[in-house]
Amino acid sequence: MPAKTFTVAFSAGEASGDQHAAAMFKEMQTLCPALKGVGMGSSQMAAAGIDLTYDSSAIAVIGVIEVIKHYPEIRRALMRMQTLLIKKKPDLLVCVDYKEFNFKLARFAKQHGIKVLFYVSPQVWAWRAGRVKKYGKVIDLMAVIFPFETAYYEAENIPVRYVGHPSVDKVHLHYSKHEALRQFTLSATAPVVGLLPGSRTNEINRLLPVMLAAATLLQQRNPTLQFVLPQANSISDELISNYVRTSTLPIAIIKGTPYEVMQCCDAVMTTSGTTTLELALLTIPMVICYKLAPITYWLGKRLIKIPFIGLPNIIANKAIIKELIQHEATAENLAEEIWQLLTNTDYANTQREELRYVKEQLGNGGASALMAQLAIEMLDTDELSPQSFKNT
Repeated sequence: MPAKTFTVAFSAGEASGDQHAAAMFKEMQTLCPALKGVGMGSSQMAAAGIDLTYDSSAIAVIGVIEVIKHYPEIRRALMRMQTLLIKKKPDLLVCVDYKEFNFKLARFAKQHGIKVLFYVSPQVWAWRAGRVKKYGKVIDLMAVIFPFETAYYEAENIPVRYVGHPSVDKVHLHYSKHEALRQFTLSATAPVVGLLPGSRTNEINRLLPVMLAAATLLQQRNPTLQFVLPQANSISDELISNYVRTSTLPIAIIKGTPYEVMQCCDAVMTTSGTTTLELALLTIPMVICYKLAPITYWLGKRLIKIPFIGLPNIIANKAIIKELIQHEATAENLAEEIWQLLTNTDYANTQREELRYVKEQLGNGGASALMAQLAIEMLDTDELSPQSFKNT
């Protein structure tokens, strides 16, 4: 354990990164109670005791057009973080996901003699594999969450460590499905359909109306269906209300207990992203949908080299979950897939079996604790080499 007090700066730009950084910092404090945390993030990092210099909820966007629209604010956030690094002179910078922003911040940190630990690799296996060398020049260690990612960095002699996926630690149920149904006043005799429209404002704006329209079509087929929406902490009540209040659906909006809500569901319509892995860990049948600005989608189609966007499909290396992307993400298509999952037992059970395989591939947990150990080790290490952090 370090003998002196250290200051660690964290940079997280999205809801998932906020969660990962908060969990990691808590684990670090168990190893070094006097540790100080500063940086950029949101509510969970603040609750964990990290002193935030910038609330990242304003810049949690994805896509070329969205980034352009928010560029002045993103630039302001970057300058704020650069100023923080100069003033605080932290012993370590932990960049959590939010790739392009954190690449620039990591480069600035290295120029000023600050060690950099990058948590969650860019998806070099999907596109722009050449980024490995670029990232290798601005970081001291890359922590990856999928086992197959280490090979990309080892090939370039860049220090890398596989820590496992942090969702494995997060997805824990505090009570049974029966108790969860009772808590949320849901009937145990009627199917429950989940709507997970995302944790970013632009995702809500693009996908929630489509999901609500699909839910309306489903209710017409079976009026006894129940609908739930676990609201992300990063999304305001007003934004959700703007869409739900115009709907006649009997939909329960629930905050603070996403996994208990998920386990109540017989089928879920969800955005692409970490949520799909959380559902996989609970083996809940789902359909993935996503919409981007047209130019972002056009560019993505030409750059991305893998056939899937859903993480469970990528891990399984086959289409175990139906993906409805861009023009295919219609209310009719969503409703039809959910209906199949609700009424075709063999179809739903096959997906559950495939999801169990995905769950096995995500490891046994402990990512936050491993990240804490790596960070503490880096604070105590004067010089790093690929061999220092060789995967065992």
